[in-house]
This record gives sequence, structure tokens and C-alpha cells, in this order.
Amino acid sequence: MDRINRLPLKVVYGDFTLGVHGEGFDYIFSYAQGGLESLRKNGYEWLYRCPKPTFWRALTDNDRGSQFHIKSGSWLAADMFISCKDVEVIVDGISQGKPCAPYNNCYGSEVYAKETSVCFTYETVTNPATVVKVTYIVDARGSITVKVHYHGAKGLPELPVFGMRFIMPTLADKYVYEGLSGETYPDRKMGAEKGVFEIDDLFLTPYLVPQECGMRMDTEWVEVNRHTCLDNSRKDTANQLLRIEKTDKALAFSCLPYTAAEIENATHHEELPPARRTVLCIYGAVRGVGGIDSWGSDVEEPYHINAESDISFEFRIS
Repeated sequence: MDRINRLPLKVVYGDFTLGVHGEGFDYIFSYAQGGLESLRKNGYEWLYRCPKPTFWRALTDNDRGSQFHIKSGSWLAADMFISCKDVEVIVDGISQGKPCAPYNNCYGSEVYAKETSVCFTYETVTNPATVVKVTYIVDARGSITVKVHYHGAKGLPELPVFGMRFIMPTLADKYVYEGLSGETYPDRKMGAEKGVFEIDDLFLTPYLVPQECGMRMDTEWVEVNRHTCLDNSRKDTANQLLRIEKTDKALAFSCLPYTAAEIENATHHEELPPARRTVLCIYGAVRGVGGIDSWGSDVEEPYHINAESDISFEFRIS
């Protein structure tokens, strides 16, 4: 096929992976790992682990006071352990099913497309179980639209959060975002101002006990800046940038050096592991933090997340 007539995306059907390649970007979706395994922009890797749905934020003192962890603790297990039950590849609107070995051999080495989608279906370890569908849609420019849909199930306890967790290989230098100033939550944002803000130090708010912190509500976009990598053969240390932006509704996010489980496991800051990774969580739903008192008052009703109802959101990696 003549280069001029080629479509913009090259699709590579591996035994247990799907590669999507274009000018300046290379993405690998893993059937075995159940997610987007590699996201490379101009040869620079942005993923340390496959992004997965996230359901837990670290407890606050008010959560402990209201016994929220006793009522909804099963979501911590769901956050740590989730099973990918199905994968579907769609190329230019035509479903290819799950084209792993040996069926991938029928495609050949020169396959091109205008758009490629990969849909992962996850099942939670909660009782009752429910499913989350995450669809990655790659367009000709290399932008990835991520559509996330949680299916509510009767009998599940209230959710702390619902979103997607991205773990990056090294600690970010800074992040810049357009949204509300400071640390905000659904019930703690009235005093914030709208604008563009730069955060040049990824750290936890120094509460006496490490706990939930760093949430940014009503976000239009966020840009994460890194210059380090785990590839010792890479000599350049130029600044690299990954941008995530809303497609319709504003997003919430946190960008910290630890997962919620790591924060939960520490009773003092010196018990936290060395800050080596960047944990970027993009949220479609966030529970309030309360704070009326720390001795039993629940979060006010408008700021709960009903796990029996469906939740959908989307964003673009560009």
C-alpha cells in the first residue's frame, strides 16, 4: 500500500495485545493485564501499570467518626482487586471480538484504520458483584477518549469515589490545571476561585494522620509534567507533558505520590513509602468529606454516592 493512501492508525494484532500506532504515539492494550498497558508519546512512557477503575479514597477523621469504613469497606477490596472479564476490539466501527492467538494470525502485518476502540469489562469483588465498562477510543491524531460506565447494583453500600487511576513510572515535577483553587470537595468548594493553577510539589497535606487530601473539583483540564523515566538508555531529560481534559462535564482529580491503599496503611507520615510514582486519579463522582464534627455525623445527603445507581463520565487524553 502506498504511504500516501495509508490510513492514519497502524493496528498491530499481537497474540495477547493490540498495538495502535501513529505519528508520535504508540499505545499497547493488553488482554492479559486487562487494560491500556503502554502509553508512549514521542517515545516517552506514561504508564507504570494499566489504568483501572478506582472506588476508594483514603479515610478522613470524619469518615472514621461516622464509621463509614465499616459500612463501605468492601470498596477498598474492590479498589485493590478487580477482574477483567471481557475485551472487545472495534476497528472503524466493526467489532473484531477479542482477536488474541491464534485468531490474530488472519490479520497480517499491514493493517490501517481511521479509529480504533478497545472496551474492557471489569467485575468487582463486592457482594453483590457489579461491572464497570471502560472504552478507549483512539482517533487519527492519537487522542484517546476514555468512556467509563459503572453499573449500579441493588444492595451495594455507598461509594467513596468512582473514577480511573493512572500510575506513572516516576514522580511528576508539577501539574497545571484549570479549575477551582486549592483542595476542594463537593461539600467544601464554596470559597474556591476559578482559574489556572500550578502545583510544583506533590505532597500530602500534613495532617497528624495521613488521610484523604489533594482533591480538585470542577476541572476543565490538567497537564502533568515529568522529565524522568525508568529507561536508562534514554539520554534526554526534556520536559514531557500529558494533558487530560473534559469532553462535556467538568472532572475532579487528584495527583499524589501514593495510592489510597498506601495512604490508608500509614498511621504516621514516616510510615509512607518513598515518593517514587505519580498517582493521577480522574473522578466522575466524589463523596463529600463532612466535617460537621468527627464523632459520628454523616456527610450531608446531597454529597453521598449511591452505588445502586449507574454512573457515567468521560475524558480525553490529548
